[in-house]
Amino acid sequence: MDKVTLDISDIAHGGAGIGRASRGRTIFVPLTLPGEKVRAQIVSQKNKYAQAALVQVLRASPERVAPRCPHFAVCGGCHFQHMSYEAQLAAKESVVRDQLARLGGFKRANVLPVLPNPEPWGYRVEMVLSPVGNGRTGYWSPVQREVIPIEECPIARPDLVALLQDVELDLPGLRKLSLRVGDDEALLAAIEVNGVELPELEADFPVSVAIVLPDKTAASLVGDFYSVQQINGRDFRVSPGVALAPSPVGMELVVQTVLRYAALSGEENVIELYSGAGTLTAFLAQQAAEIVAVERNTDAVADLTVNLNDLDNVNVFEGNVETVLPLMPESVELMVAHPDASGLSRKAVTAVSRAKPLKFIYVSSDVATLARDGRSLVKAGYRLVEVQPIDMQPQTFHIETVSLWVRE
Repeated sequence: MDKVTLDISDIAHGGAGIGRASRGRTIFVPLTLPGEKVRAQIVSQKNKYAQAALVQVLRASPERVAPRCPHFAVCGGCHFQHMSYEAQLAAKESVVRDQLARLGGFKRANVLPVLPNPEPWGYRVEMVLSPVGNGRTGYWSPVQREVIPIEECPIARPDLVALLQDVELDLPGLRKLSLRVGDDEALLAAIEVNGVELPELEADFPVSVAIVLPDKTAASLVGDFYSVQQINGRDFRVSPGVALAPSPVGMELVVQTVLRYAALSGEENVIELYSGAGTLTAFLAQQAAEIVAVERNTDAVADLTVNLNDLDNVNVFEGNVETVLPLMPESVELMVAHPDASGLSRKAVTAVSRAKPLKFIYVSSDVATLARDGRSLVKAGYRLVEVQPIDMQPQTFHIETVSLWVRE
């Protein structure tokens, strides 16, 4: 494949720099920054764009910094360690604007500056690993196309990295190992194996061990079957198969933004979709007249019930949003949705539009699916008021957004 010299103009969703070659063809080059001139090797090409690998930085950006991690650019977990933190925030805001304009048609979206994470390093409370062999685990490397052992991880909590060095799992059929640390410093190892037979395990240091079954429910093998995460001073029990915010302080920014957009007076009825363990539910309930939470994961419903047992204005429905939402009362002032990265299904968007909430707050962990779903919300009669990006996962290209929509 050819080598090309490129001027990098912007950052694409996914973290690669964007350069233009002859005839205007777009070239995506990871590990580059806007304003840089680079030499790159084409590794794959289509008609209108190509993927390239960085060969040499000919003119470096003043925002280029030395990565902290020896695994950077190999393990695939981080994408921006070569950028100053200020440059990361600017790149993420640019990506949000670009994705909303190109994929959603929102040419003049009111996108606020990205809220920075107070903990740009050592924030991750979960590490998701795959077996390497000999009882060891590591990260999947998209560069080497294999699982590589990990010695350091500067974006993870130090307790997790220390636990990683102590864990040896020689389990036939092991597919995934998730390590979590709670705010009480309790450690939890959750394993996923092929099949549902419970292995016998012993731990010679203080750690809880659970198995996550194919339906994403969990069973305890050693110790507690959950970890505890504190958000805005409130403790939340979270089971292994239930989504956990990568950064607790990042999640606090999400909660604060949702409450700001909700602007509740205490008289409103609220419906929350994909409520998980109740992290948002708890704070919405404190400011609303009544809240209905919809969640399909059995363990998440159990967590939520425990986490919100001090609140008497919460009703929980276990089931799919597409099935449960049409059964809700017709009149609702506010609806909040926090789906996974795949976003809202077409049936979910239809159910939302038929419920006709006056305000709709969408918490998204993938701006591309936000843009896609935004087009559907506009067709359903909603107007985008504002988007607040939040840096939930520093050093990566991932961007959390909270957006406010109102019914015209």
